[in-house]
Amino acid sequence: MPVELRQLAYDALVQADVGRKLSAVRLLEGALQGPEPCVDPCAAFAGFSSPGRPDLPALVLPRDVPRRGLGTVEGRAALLHAIAHIEFNAINLALDAMQRFSGMPVPFYLDWASVAVDEARHFRLLQDRLSQLGFTYGAFMAHNGLWEMAEKTRDSCLSRMALVPRLLEARGLDVTPGMIDKLRQLQDHASVAVLEVILAEEVRHVAIGTQWFNQCCLLENKDPETEFIALLKVHAKGAVRGPYNFEARARSGFTEYEMREISLLGQN
Repeated sequence: MPVELRQLAYDALVQADVGRKLSAVRLLEGALQGPEPCVDPCAAFAGFSSPGRPDLPALVLPRDVPRRGLGTVEGRAALLHAIAHIEFNAINLALDAMQRFSGMPVPFYLDWASVAVDEARHFRLLQDRLSQLGFTYGAFMAHNGLWEMAEKTRDSCLSRMALVPRLLEARGLDVTPGMIDKLRQLQDHASVAVLEVILAEEVRHVAIGTQWFNQCCLLENKDPETEFIALLKVHAKGAVRGPYNFEARARSGFTEYEMREISLLGQN
């Protein structure tokens, strides 16, 4: 009898050991690729205070994360580590969406399972590149901003879709091209190759967020454009500043109205 996908997501979510979490996501991937993935939209799961995560990296306030130039190996490793930490959180965020929000259509769970699989692969790519540079995940300090937003949106699928994929993860679409340019200037082509894979695939992830945000708005009889901008005004707190990758955002489902309003918010 096939294992239910949302249960597999929960099992992976609570794993603290990095290797075990990645192995648990592989089980989810195998079940997702089966002939008939089993999904129970009504399943309920035990609560938890925070997802499983290793003791390292040490979590500090964003302002306390040291800034390093990219001119040294350590500086480039610190940048890749920061992105790896984002991807690790993104694994947990996709898994959490699957287990937290009951009663959604089956494709919702299939979509976020596929995102969790992608994010785990991105994390492994970054982990491998860090190893090539002589570092491991946990070697640098990090902050917990992504998961803090997950906590704020734990009771609303609509808000989660707006403020995680469409706000925080969309920032990756904006800033990654600049990182790629800087690394290319430094002839770090191996790191560039990793970031190019991540950038290309994150467009789909943000688009999935857009799709389900729009669906949640439809169910709650709200206008997606005005609702999204209203949520940004309450929760963004400077997170919508430029630069903006409008081309990638358009492919992710952002409308011209949304992008114009985002630009205006970024000026305030």
